[in-house]
Amino acid sequence: MSLTFAILVGVAMGIVFGFALEKSRVFEPGIIVGQMQLSNFIMLKVFLTAVATGAVVLAALNGFGVVKLQPKAALYSADIIGGLLLGAGIALAGACPGTTLAQIGAGYRDAIFTLIGGLCGAVAYSYASPMLGKTFLAEGGGKIILSDLIGIPYWQGALALAVIIVVALVLLERFTPWRAELGRDVDGDRPDRAPRQGATRMAPAE
Repeated sequence: MSLTFAILVGVAMGIVFGFALEKSRVFEPGIIVGQMQLSNFIMLKVFLTAVATGAVVLAALNGFGVVKLQPKAALYSADIIGGLLLGAGIALAGACPGTTLAQIGAGYRDAIFTLIGGLCGAVAYSYASPMLGKTFLAEGGGKIILSDLIGIPYWQGALALAVIIVVALVLLERFTPWRAELGRDVDGDRPDRAPRQGATRMAPAE
């Protein structure tokens, strides 16, 4: 694959991802905070759909020998602590790294500070990484693939995972239909609850 073709594919995938992100409303602070409050499950549904779709695509590409797996080492302590920190940040900011730019484009002024904070955090981590690599955070269990532990080909495990996720999505949709969830207030609460202060948006230019 040439560099030019790879760039074009990346741009096309970015456009499709951005379109899907906007249409799903997952970038909205209320949707994100509502997921953290377990009062709105649109974000979980979209992410699970992405995982299932990716599993099917990777199963096909790996099964036909088009791509080879390049798993990363499992760092349990770093994954747990990092996940808790990321989750706390998402709950406080009403944004995640993948939605910040979409929020800025939609006019949320708060997202500008989230972006600046994320960039500062990335720079701080780059300086702290050598030191953290010498602590317990760098200890892990090596490169582990679930399908290898079970003793089946990766493509079979990926397809099985996709089926499990689809079943979970169907059950979740029956419990909380997405059309009803989109009708909730901007802060993720139900319509019968008292509204709270939502994220501030920039007024459109006159």
